[in-house]
Amino acid sequence: MNIYVGNLDFKVSDSELEEIFAAFGTVSSCKIIIDKYSNRSKGFGFVTMDNDDEASNAINELNGTSLKSRDIVVNEAKPRKTEY
Repeated sequence: MNIYVGNLDFKVSDSELEEIFAAFGTVSSCKIIIDKYSNRSKGFGFVTMDNDDEASNAINELNGTSLKSRDIVVNEAKPRKTEY
């Protein structure tokens, strides 16, 4: 399952985010989105977990919790809309 994590502090790293989700199960990938012009975090990222039960548990437990003084938003990522 692909998980969206929003309202991240700009100083949170990929490894910190992965460590938080690893407490709930195996993390396949973890990526904080970086602005290509400023080279600074955009304040959100994505975590992929192969086991849907573990992912759902992580979403339920982590949504609204505080990470580096910010309440994070955690939910299932929606597929990108492609425009033609």
